[in-house]
Amino acid sequence: MAFFVLISAFAPVAGKNHYFSVMIPFQITFLGSGSAIPSLHRAATSQLLRYDNRTILIDCAEGTQLIMQRMHISPVKLEKILISHLHGDHYFGLIGLINTMHLIGRTTPLSIYGPAALYNILTVQLEAAETVLRFPLHFHPIALHENQLLFADEQLKCHAFPVKHRIPAWGFRFDEQPGTPNIKEECIQQYDLSIEQIRNIKQGRDLILPDGSIVPNDSLVSANKERSYAFCTDTAFHPPIAEAVKGVSLLYHEATFASNLQAEAEATWHSTTADAARIATMAAVEKLVIGHFSSRYKDLDVLAEEARTLFHESMAAYDGLTISLE
Repeated sequence: MAFFVLISAFAPVAGKNHYFSVMIPFQITFLGSGSAIPSLHRAATSQLLRYDNRTILIDCAEGTQLIMQRMHISPVKLEKILISHLHGDHYFGLIGLINTMHLIGRTTPLSIYGPAALYNILTVQLEAAETVLRFPLHFHPIALHENQLLFADEQLKCHAFPVKHRIPAWGFRFDEQPGTPNIKEECIQQYDLSIEQIRNIKQGRDLILPDGSIVPNDSLVSANKERSYAFCTDTAFHPPIAEAVKGVSLLYHEATFASNLQAEAEATWHSTTADAARIATMAAVEKLVIGHFSSRYKDLDVLAEEARTLFHESMAAYDGLTISLE
């Protein structure tokens, strides 16, 4: 299954003096796709979201910074870190990563979003080590039991939404902000548009032809498709999640167990492959990727195939996988 991306800014059309708009890179890299028990073949949960030249870390399991080093990902470039809940396989790597940023001389601010109790956990660890960070650390507690906007800027907005787990836990939804419209390629060729005309059209102006006739702006452009990503782990099957992730381009939903272990999933407040596929179907998402696999599973093809029987556009995450949103 292919997930492809186009690249954004103005790029020249070969052999012409025209320019066309393409999309900004929007990528998810799976640093770890396993669950709580450490495994030699699969790291615990952590993901990196890249949008344009910015990077956001989602969860930070033990050893995350070592995986980042192996993948040549600089922690200095991290802009934000989001922690879904306070089970160790989702944040035990955080204080080590913060300390490394301090030791290598980071000075730019870092924002952390997570459960309110995380602030005290980090504070105690830093105070015990008598460490005064070289960079500002901004902590943003996530409100209990409600959907909330965590941040929004000209490129992205991010909401947190509650999931159903043994302790308070949240999923995260990232939505691309509307951009300038794309000019239809056939219009560029038909009217032999100059760069200045293209810029005017992208700003919403009509095209005035040499004979004085007007071509309406809305017939020259097509709206950009806003891409979106939702991260959903750890959780039992919980229908309200479908509304929170409705229509996203890509949904990551935990599937700790195969469908034959439904009782164990319910007892541990986790999901099966079938549960994840049901949420994807209810939410009418474009694609589903499952993860947070129990260490008992070595062959992920079986789990991916189970999900595909209920939701065709499904795949299994694996450590090092990068998915680019179209």
